[in-house]
Amino acid sequence: MRIALFSSQNYEVPFFKQAIEPFSALEFCFINESLNPNTVALCQGYDAICVFVNDIVNADVIATLKEYNIKTIALRCAGFNNVDIKAATASNIDVVRVPAYSPEAVAEHCIALMLTLSRKTHKAYNRVREDNFDLNGLLGFNIYNKTIGVVGCGKIGQALVSILNGFGANVLVYDPNIGEGPYTLVSLDILLAQSDIISLHCPLNEHTYHIIDDAAFAKMKPGVMLINTSRGALLDSKACISALKSKQLGYLGLDVYEQESELFFKNHSEEIIQDDIFSRLVSFPNVLVTGHQGFFTKEALKQIATVTCENLDAARVGKPLLNKVE
Repeated sequence: MRIALFSSQNYEVPFFKQAIEPFSALEFCFINESLNPNTVALCQGYDAICVFVNDIVNADVIATLKEYNIKTIALRCAGFNNVDIKAATASNIDVVRVPAYSPEAVAEHCIALMLTLSRKTHKAYNRVREDNFDLNGLLGFNIYNKTIGVVGCGKIGQALVSILNGFGANVLVYDPNIGEGPYTLVSLDILLAQSDIISLHCPLNEHTYHIIDDAAFAKMKPGVMLINTSRGALLDSKACISALKSKQLGYLGLDVYEQESELFFKNHSEEIIQDDIFSRLVSFPNVLVTGHQGFFTKEALKQIATVTCENLDAARVGKPLLNKVE
């Protein structure tokens, strides 16, 4: 099976080369370009493709994949909102994913954003490098005894809850699909109204698109902290800017962004960013943005590569696809 792996990054190649060793029938071709309607022609001659979060696999792309007789789309990530699943099913193309890869990696990155914002360590780092040891402007707050709301409590949310309990926080959870646990289950409105910190960990679908909008911000405590390490479009960016300007939103930590496909995983340091909304967001002194690196640990990359190879080999030999997206 020949696989075209799109949006290839140097850091992941060694993990895939190691993971592929037990699967001698698999052959990867690492392609730096992202998959989209303009690059889909690169898929010709392959049996399967492997894509990441910002590759575009819409109905037009899938129609071309069908022409090329590609039978499998392997996502090396958990999310699949960038793939037209209905079109793939209609074209008899299987879609598989990596449903969980070191959920602790994302949960710990979420904590890193919280602590950096709450203790202003990023600002302190820059000051000390300039021999400035003045503490004015660096006053922070404890996580201990704060009320922290977790919106969506799957594997990553559960890992975050475990860490937050260790901090001695009061954890509220909104998730219609889970039962009782080491947290307090509440409605979304109660979570928004009572939380000092809110962290988003839900999938992106028609019910969660812009789940945090102007109306949601209006229900929150003044000065609340918001963390999003899940999907960019859970957050209405324009509403976020308004909330920052009014100081209703006191701190914002983002590892994802609604229009990140044009920005993240690339070096734009010699360019002028054309996204005015993103540029406005990062201009606030109480906003911290990382470029979708929550998953980026050795443990997670190893698991992603291993499960992706297992998924592709199962498709090759006709075994049941345990991680198929229906």
